[in-house]
Amino acid sequence: MEETLGIVPIHWFGFGYAALVATGGIIGYAKAGSVPSLAAGLLFGGLAGLGAYQLSQDPRNVWVFLATSGTLAGIMGIRFYNSGKFMPAGLIAGASLLMVAKLGVNMLTRHQS
Repeated sequence: MEETLGIVPIHWFGFGYAALVATGGIIGYAKAGSVPSLAAGLLFGGLAGLGAYQLSQDPRNVWVFLATSGTLAGIMGIRFYNSGKFMPAGLIAGASLLMVAKLGVNMLTRHQS
């Protein structure tokens, strides 16, 4: 059974999320010369990409993607709370929360059916 969000499989949203995270790290480096932003963006973007790939192979294999998006939701949520700046912390925190919520809904609905 294909896990979907409407008619689009959830792993495609995962690949988009991974690209958003990696791009954010690259932009942080390009604008501010922040090597930690580049490293974190590429690390978490790569992990999210791996998680999305695992979802594409087996929709029950959510753990890498869930851990990555959950960790980013927490870290970037705290940064957003402390700074009040939407970019980049609020954007990544919001996208991460959406991914965690969608994965949770998929897991709950799969177990009920």
